[in-house]
Amino acid sequence: MVEPPPDPSGRDARERRQSWPRRLSWIAVLVAGVVAYLLVLRTMIRTENPNFLPSLILLGSIVVPATVLVFAASGGRKVLASPGLITLVAVIGGVIGTVAAGTLEYDTLVRLRTMSMIFVGLIEESVKLIMPVLVLIIVRLRKSSAVGAEAGVIIGVASGMGFATLETMGYGFTALLRSGSVGAVEQTLLLRAILSPAGHVAWTGMAAAAIWAIPGSRRKGLAVLRAVGVFVLVVLLHAAWDGFDSDTVRLIVGLFSFVALLAVIHRAHAGRRRRPHPPTTSEPRSGPWTQQESAPPTG
Repeated sequence: MVEPPPDPSGRDARERRQSWPRRLSWIAVLVAGVVAYLLVLRTMIRTENPNFLPSLILLGSIVVPATVLVFAASGGRKVLASPGLITLVAVIGGVIGTVAAGTLEYDTLVRLRTMSMIFVGLIEESVKLIMPVLVLIIVRLRKSSAVGAEAGVIIGVASGMGFATLETMGYGFTALLRSGSVGAVEQTLLLRAILSPAGHVAWTGMAAAAIWAIPGSRRKGLAVLRAVGVFVLVVLLHAAWDGFDSDTVRLIVGLFSFVALLAVIHRAHAGRRRRPHPPTTSEPRSGPWTQQESAPPTG
C-alpha cells in the first residue's frame, strides 16, 4: 500500500491533535490572571502606590476575555488557528475596532444630535468584523488551507476580545477620573470583565463564524442570507443590551449570547473531527482512469 504524499498546503499541521494539558490551558490562564490581579490589588492598597493602577486596569480588563479566547482556540481536539494569528487579530482588531467605533459614533452623534442604540450596535458590530474579514480575504487570495473555515469563530472571538479589553480599560480609567476611588475602578472592571464573554466576544465570534462559512458553502446564497441574519441578530442583541435598563433583559441576552457562542465553538471543533480523510488507493494511478472506472472497450 502506497502512503499518500504529505500535504504541502499545511493541512497536516493544521489537523494535529492537541494534548490534554493544552486543551485545559484556559483554566491556567484564568487562575493565573485572577491571582495576578489580586496580588497587584493587594500591593497597591498596602503600599498606597498609584503606579500599580495601570497594571490593575490591564489585568482586570483582559483576564476573562483572554480565558474565553484560549478556551475557543484550544478547547477542542484540533488546532484551528495558530497562536500568532490569533494574537495579531486580537491586538490589531481591538485597536481598529475601538478607534473606528469611537470616530463613527462621535460623527453620528454630532450629525443626528442623538445616538440610538441601534446605531451603536450597528457601528460596533461592524467595526469589530473588519479584521476577521480582512484575514478571510487574505486567506482566500493566498489559497491557503492552513486556516480553515472552522477558525472563523476563533478569529471573531479574538477580535471581540481585543475590542472588549480596550473598551473596559477605557471605562476603568474613566471611573477613576470621575470618582477618584479604587473601589469604583474595581466595580467597573469586575462587572465588565464578567459580562464580556456574553457581549462583544460572543457577538463577534458568532458573526465572524457565519461570514467565514460562506466561501466553503455549497449553497452560497443561503450562506450569505444566514450570515446577514446572524449579523442582524447580534446588532439587535447589542442594542437590547445597551437600550434596556433592566437586569432581566441583560440576563436573557447574556445567557442566550454565551450559550450560542459555546454552541458555535463546539460545532467548529466537532466539524473538524467529522471531516473525512481523502481515500487512499492500494497502488498509484498511472493514467486518467480510476479503479472505479473501466477503460473503454477496444476493437
